[in-house]
Amino acid sequence: MTLTTVKRRGLLVAVALGIVLGGLPGGASSAGTPAPALGVSWMKGFSAPGTPAKYNKVGVIKVGPSGAKNVLVLEPGTSAGAAYFVPLAKWIVSKTKGWQVWSVERRENLLEDQSELNLYKQRKATSTELFDYYLGYLKNSAIKTHFQTIPDSTVAFAKQWGMNVAVQDLHNVIQSAKKLGGKVVLGGHSLGGSVVTAYATWNFKGKAGADDLAGLVYIDGGSTATPVSTATATSEVATLESAGTSPWLSFGGIPAPYAGVFNATGSAAALLDPNSPSLGESSGILPSDIVPTVPVTNLGQYGFALNAATSPASLLAAQAHLGTGLSTSGSVHGWNGAGALTPINRFATMFSGYPMQSVDGTEWYFPQRLTDDTGAVDNGNANPAQNVLGLRATMGHHLPKSLHIYAFGARLGGPAVLADARVLAKQSHIPLGNLTLVNRQSTYSHNDPAGAYPSNVFFDHLVPFLKKV
Repeated sequence: MTLTTVKRRGLLVAVALGIVLGGLPGGASSAGTPAPALGVSWMKGFSAPGTPAKYNKVGVIKVGPSGAKNVLVLEPGTSAGAAYFVPLAKWIVSKTKGWQVWSVERRENLLEDQSELNLYKQRKATSTELFDYYLGYLKNSAIKTHFQTIPDSTVAFAKQWGMNVAVQDLHNVIQSAKKLGGKVVLGGHSLGGSVVTAYATWNFKGKAGADDLAGLVYIDGGSTATPVSTATATSEVATLESAGTSPWLSFGGIPAPYAGVFNATGSAAALLDPNSPSLGESSGILPSDIVPTVPVTNLGQYGFALNAATSPASLLAAQAHLGTGLSTSGSVHGWNGAGALTPINRFATMFSGYPMQSVDGTEWYFPQRLTDDTGAVDNGNANPAQNVLGLRATMGHHLPKSLHIYAFGARLGGPAVLADARVLAKQSHIPLGNLTLVNRQSTYSHNDPAGAYPSNVFFDHLVPFLKKV
């Protein structure tokens, strides 16, 4: 979530980071022709009450052969955007025949100002210009052209962007994928796992959402076994609806939109200007617990902020095993990626979205209501809190017995993710043979399942899982 750097090792950053680390060497498709430029495709979303029509949309980044009939739809977690899954998606389609991967871009990302990031990715803006536009102006009043935050009062409608909106938007994505005529598997990371359970157990006019699916994939996240109380749900709604309350979640104690801005700008600078001294480190803008005590490059700052061994506990959900740590030589310290599960260049690619335009791997504005609603999903069992929150995730005992489920536990969810998957299967009498359960809590940080490369236990079980659904 900061500005950082890394050595080029003789490779052009545009090629090495955008293509090779994505899993399709040389930028070629599996058929040997140039891969089309990736970007977000927007489609009609749910018409949420009170929401302007221009925001009633849902996007996807489609990775893989357009003629592939099977689709793995991936739902990002808290404060994560569609670009997060792109390197993993490229790897998946390179190893599975007949599959596409669609990464979901939720509606709230339409609020982001990606203009200067777009210029930076095109090499039309410098690192200083990038930093000044999004952050530098906070300390330097002489900077007149800069990013404008969105007043909470102008987006009060986003207080209604909870689980119902997320599920209904996702329903449009699933229905579009179904039209290809193949199998559809729905997966989610972190809070995205709660959305997966909500969707699978949602009552669509007497039909469970899972009836349209061949499988579910949980990536260190899922539903909780015990719902919040009616009193808690009522209090959450009242608090959110209070005048002056923001619609947005604070991530790791960092208010919206700055957690997203830190990560988007920091990851982009780490990729495209890795060896320059970090502007963020000396700015006084970044949280003190992610700032090293020695001068660092852009990549050194980025790694220090998000590496499992150096990142603060408040950012546990943003961490990965990125290597040894800061380099020990030089007056300005870079990053030593030795021993990384997730290569730091790949991690920065996930969050910057490079070289794609108008998209990154974070959500600058994440709805508080969506977080609140996850507490009532309860593996698809009706409960009083769902009535308060307006949820319909009540078909948890009526999923198709043919459904396959893959649950992977990492640092945050661990064995609880596997336990929730077992409960969901048992409720609907899904055979144990349909379950793939893997726990790596002690060795995989929260973001390693999506980022680890070229050795990745999550990926090693995902490919055979997709082949058998």
